[in-house]
Amino acid sequence: MMNEIFPEELSEGWLIIYIDDIIICSKTWEENMYRLSRVLTKLQSVNMKISLKKCHFVFKELKALGHVVSGLSLGIDKNKVSAVLLKPMPQNKKEIQSFLGFAGYYRQHIKDFPSIARPLYKLSEKDTVFEMTVDRVKAFESLREALTTAPLLLMPESKLPFKLYIDA
Repeated sequence: MMNEIFPEELSEGWLIIYIDDIIICSKTWEENMYRLSRVLTKLQSVNMKISLKKCHFVFKELKALGHVVSGLSLGIDKNKVSAVLLKPMPQNKKEIQSFLGFAGYYRQHIKDFPSIARPLYKLSEKDTVFEMTVDRVKAFESLREALTTAPLLLMPESKLPFKLYIDA
């Protein structure tokens, strides 16, 4: 529903929505106030109300849903990742699936995620015997390392040219 209310804002890349949480990204105070006004006006036009008790306005950095949002960048919340680093090598399919679910949540931060994770996904398949082979251990370690060194993602500047890389 929220995606239907804010199609332009989402396509412009400065609005992040998760269920009923809205994050507005901007570089300047003026830009933030303009965007906030746009969002509030649209919410009002569809008779949606906000709870001021639950609102946080104008933060330089915000931790939300396992991410750190800062200006126009999106990073991984290192506190969320540190717990996974302390866990030992998975010992069964359930642990592999749990790890893949966690890592998959951050897949947009990990270059070549599908290629790296492929051996672990194959291991999690129903009829595959659980065995941590060398390539599976390497995949696990590579993903774990990638989570700790994941780059910040930046919102694209729509007025500037940029390259689009697709990992299918």
